Amino acid sequence: MNNETPLLDRPALTDVSTAATAGENSRRNKLLILAKKVFATEAKAVAALSQSLDVQFADACDLLLGCSGRVVVCGVGKSGHIANKIAATLASTGTPAFFVHPAEASHGDLGMIRADDVIIAISYGGESSEIKTILPLVKRLGTPVIAITGKINSSLAHSASAVLNVAVAEEACPLGLAPTSSTTATLAMGDALAVVLLETRGFSAADFAMTHPGGKLGRKLLLSVADVMVSGQSSPSVLTGTLLRDALYTMSAGQLGFLTVIDDNKQLLGVFSDGDLRRALDRDIDINKTLIDDVMTKGGYSVTAQQLAIDALELMEKHKIYALPVLDANATVCGALNMHTLLQAGVV
Repeated sequence: MNNETPLLDRPALTDVSTAATAGENSRRNKLLILAKKVFATEAKAVAALSQSLDVQFADACDLLLGCSGRVVVCGVGKSGHIANKIAATLASTGTPAFFVHPAEASHGDLGMIRADDVIIAISYGGESSEIKTILPLVKRLGTPVIAITGKINSSLAHSASAVLNVAVAEEACPLGLAPTSSTTATLAMGDALAVVLLETRGFSAADFAMTHPGGKLGRKLLLSVADVMVSGQSSPSVLTGTLLRDALYTMSAGQLGFLTVIDDNKQLLGVFSDGDLRRALDRDIDINKTLIDDVMTKGGYSVTAQQLAIDALELMEKHKIYALPVLDANATVCGALNMHTLLQAGVV
């Protein structure tokens, strides 16, 4: 007897595939829902900080602004990781800071802390044994303490000169165990301190670049035109009165796509570019008889060697030009640059 299911009664392969796809989509949607719930919970915790912020924040800022030493940030566990990041953010935005692990502090690293420093101690519960161990010693030094905690009646809070409350209604962790909303709130509080200090001190983008010389921003804000320009034979120039034919030889040798026209004192009279050449050829001129003065762009834009390379880039982008002559302190032509040289230097 044949017990096989008749073909007509079997589910179609397309139906099985559709059901599998629907199940996979349902599973993926649940993952997205869980993630969105985390974002919502942590966003709510950060938003609540602005509502609970009080004069203690201003007191903390005053301590940091008046600090003649350095800011020492400490914490244990997840708070320690956040403390490390806060110290790095402060240091890169004009507030000298470093991280010290409280356990290491009680084994010698306390010698790194001085009376003219300010300590930012981070402990959500405010009862971290490692921090509590060093608090009496810090007090004996006379070093002020700023507490970042979720428990304003904790031992840490009572020992601090200013208390920043980062209490959260709930952790994003469904078990309520893993620090999630609380660490996000603590990080946001540290960012608020850093940014307020930055703006109060008038810390500029150029100052920021000084602490980031290896990054793209550093290259943009620290490199001067003199650092990236070409000079000598690589910077083609011709004297006024030069035949266009000879000027083209000079321009080709320079490989910048343009040349400068100067007088006997190297004063800039004009520039001649590939665009000027195309316009000249449209006029059906004789390159063997035409002077460069008759086809050049008189005057033209220029930059000084002392300017920032980023200023040269902005000028070129604004006026849609790809090369510029460079002038020295005496307003004489000393070099040139184009988009390619800026690109090679990492400015673009």
